Amino acid sequence: EILVVWGLCDRRALVYAVERKIEPFYKGGKAQLDQTGQFLFCVCGTKVNILDVASGSLLRSLEQEDQEDITTFDLSPDDEVLVTASRALLLAQWNWRNGSVTRLWKAIHTAPVAALAFDPTSTLLATGGCDGGIRVWDIVRHYGTHHLRGSTGVVHLVAFHPDPARLLLFSSATDGAIRVWSLQDRSCLNVLTAHYSAVTSLSFSADGSTMLSSGRDKICMVWDLQSFQATRTVTVFESVEAAVLLPEEPAPALGVKNSGLHFLTAGDQGVLRVWEAASGQCVYTQPQLPCPGQELTHCTLARTADLLLSVTADHNLLLYEAHSLQLQKQFAGYSEEVLDVRFLGPEDSYIVVASNSPCLKVFELQTSTCQILHGHTDIVLALDVFRKGWLFASCAKDQSIRIWRMSRAGQVTCVAQGSGHTHSVGTICCSRLKESFLVTGSQDCTVKLWPLPETLLSKNKAVDTEPIVVQAQTTQRCHDKDINSVAVSPNDKLLATGSQDRTAKLWALPQCQLLGVFSGHRRGLWNVQFSPMDQVLATASADGTIKLWSLQDFSCLKTFEGHDASVLKVAFVSRGSQLLSSGSDGLLKLWTIKSNECVRTLDAHEDKVWGLHCSRLDNYALTGGSDSRVILWKDVTEAELAEEQAKREEQVVKQQELNNLLHEKRYLRALGLAISLDHPHTVLTIIQAIRRDPEASEKLEDTVLRLRRDQKEALLRFCVTWNTNSRHCHEAQAVLGVLLRHEAPEELLAYEGVRAAVEALLPYTERHFQRLSRTLQAATFLDFLWHNMKLSPLPAIPPTL
Repeated sequence: EILVVWGLCDRRALVYAVERKIEPFYKGGKAQLDQTGQFLFCVCGTKVNILDVASGSLLRSLEQEDQEDITTFDLSPDDEVLVTASRALLLAQWNWRNGSVTRLWKAIHTAPVAALAFDPTSTLLATGGCDGGIRVWDIVRHYGTHHLRGSTGVVHLVAFHPDPARLLLFSSATDGAIRVWSLQDRSCLNVLTAHYSAVTSLSFSADGSTMLSSGRDKICMVWDLQSFQATRTVTVFESVEAAVLLPEEPAPALGVKNSGLHFLTAGDQGVLRVWEAASGQCVYTQPQLPCPGQELTHCTLARTADLLLSVTADHNLLLYEAHSLQLQKQFAGYSEEVLDVRFLGPEDSYIVVASNSPCLKVFELQTSTCQILHGHTDIVLALDVFRKGWLFASCAKDQSIRIWRMSRAGQVTCVAQGSGHTHSVGTICCSRLKESFLVTGSQDCTVKLWPLPETLLSKNKAVDTEPIVVQAQTTQRCHDKDINSVAVSPNDKLLATGSQDRTAKLWALPQCQLLGVFSGHRRGLWNVQFSPMDQVLATASADGTIKLWSLQDFSCLKTFEGHDASVLKVAFVSRGSQLLSSGSDGLLKLWTIKSNECVRTLDAHEDKVWGLHCSRLDNYALTGGSDSRVILWKDVTEAELAEEQAKREEQVVKQQELNNLLHEKRYLRALGLAISLDHPHTVLTIIQAIRRDPEASEKLEDTVLRLRRDQKEALLRFCVTWNTNSRHCHEAQAVLGVLLRHEAPEELLAYEGVRAAVEALLPYTERHFQRLSRTLQAATFLDFLWHNMKLSPLPAIPPTL
């Protein structure tokens, strides 16, 4: 998709093309690391996505042929084989490094597969189904080895014993029991019943003598696998989603002082905790994050890489060093509904995203690294950035604002916070000339002006200090309904507000004195923006229009109509001579202010486009929408101009070559070149020249049959046009005759657009045939008259004597 903006100042076409898309890659379910910790595998709908851990970039997506949702997957211990299960009851075995399916077979279960597990040798695969059955497959010899019955309800957990010689399989279903199966005897050896709710994980010690089970009944059980008896019950006081046995070695950073059995739990409290199995005591608790949505849903350990992966309820994936729990990487798997986006940094090299979450996500555009910012306790609704790009502000439903600072290394910390509104703070705007103040608008119908204290701007402020509390200097009730947008003028002297009461208002700063009201929209306003060049205000409304207003007399200068639904955001681009707008119809529209014309419509999103921001130089644009996509657009004007110039030069060279070929009567090459240049009239002239030759039939056949298929398709399209004119129909019929006589019907049917061409040719061909038939009848009658009008031979005159 290409977005074109025609500049009024330099008459150039500014062309924006999609540079990059940040899309969801994880929507819940299983996530797994390979043994080296280099690749991350996670489920996203119908695909299993593979990410490069170092860069955070998506390497490959694996999707089964049935295109049904993936229910679960598992990577073999040797990292060579990946198996996926879909809702279509199919299992697919992948060579994931090149993305190819090596085997596809039916799972035989009567309901979707809920759990997969490989044995330590990577040769056996166990599948647990929603039908309560368990099947074991030999993936090397490609056959089913066992069908184990007896579980009650959905089998959501299967695991092999780490010692392949024992041939034991463990499973758990919705009844909360752990069943131990002997693959050698094809029977259930034991049923371990200690949990009172669903068992969420099973973990084994390195020697295979001990097993740890966790459940949502807030306990973890330690089992002796020789006697199959519980040796310890540890109450963990939270619903545990995953428990992992740690290596039996000291780890002082985690409170592990001896080589005894220790394990780590992840649950609904959102923190990782380390427990000593012998005493049942918690020896380490991770610092608690203040915002909701951080409940942990998954946790896994890659022992070889010494990495721990945990997954939060809002689909963030966190990667830690296993021996210290130091955070290494963060991945935002799913942003849900993107509400606002902004460029960050002095060179716009970072972006910050506010989604339907209390957390903010900061992405570095070059390396794809992600940083998740915690601080707000409810959904963040709006963002804005100060002029230099290092400071930015956010506001949220928790009725507070926060100011964040980015360091030179790209690390972001919260440096200030403030509260005072009585309802959700839905819009925020920073000062434009310098970092001096910010303005917020709320559902409480008031606007607040917040000055930035000098200590906040000091470069000597320590990074790890607590955020400064800022206070509002001015509070003004501005509208009778929710305030959806505020904007500060380029000189920091004016403030514009837009509200659901269908009006925009202009205020003098810093006292917030009312200067005028802009009335004219039929529905509420979503956005207001000052022009960077002129004394003009743009407003975007739910009535589907954009209006430009004069700041002098508050009159409406122009109205732009074109969106089929609410216009959510508007921005001035190309030095204030164009408008870029986004709407709830998922469309972006580009408007030329001078001509009041929509230059281009771009359908890039599938849902409402809430976020829209342009870089300082207008060389990048950023959009975010309810479809969870963040799209970065890049100005490719120079490349487009160079490409157009090269095309024009190539056209000139080809045209000159065509003229030379026609002059030299080299019709075969001339015909192909004229077709490639898309010159139907020249092609017609060449065919007419060929037909004037005494040996026209043979030469025309030879010329047409030596063309490429795409050239024949183009020639067929030309024939459709020629056939509509009685003067040129003979050339069209001659070409059609060659194609019909020498091309097989199957080849003709494979031509692009052949059906439409035949439908267009038939009526005119019948008309030409009828005309020729009438002409032939008339000629026959004329011949008859001619023969009947001949005088009989005169009698011979006798010779005179």
